[in-house]
Amino acid sequence: QVQLVESGGGLVQAGGSLRLSCAASGRTFSSAAMGWFRQAPGKEREFVAGISRSGDNTYYADSVKGRFTMSRDNAKNTVYLQMNSLKPEDTAVYYCAGRKEAASRSVYVRGVNYADWGQGTQVTVSS
Repeated sequence: QVQLVESGGGLVQAGGSLRLSCAASGRTFSSAAMGWFRQAPGKEREFVAGISRSGDNTYYADSVKGRFTMSRDNAKNTVYLQMNSLKPEDTAVYYCAGRKEAASRSVYVRGVNYADWGQGTQVTVSS
């Protein structure tokens, strides 16, 4: 099993930026497609962004497109989520997820497609 540890969350004013990181253990990271999800209080978990195992393909939820950028560094076993122009509605716990042995350029948007999850990091955007 791959262990995922998120970091970088915090409190920021609307319009500000944060960068989340997700560090993965194990030697299978480079074959794993990765995703970011979020869950706000009282709401269901939702897809935010996904990236293929080599990083050559990304996909974003419409609500974050143009503001968030997901990337990965396979040499460091880490994925990132750069979040700009943050809005109060971005407030949530953000989770990193991984799917091992992913198809080459595939990006997965459904949570059930991911087997490994981090513990989450809180992002709070004040108005």
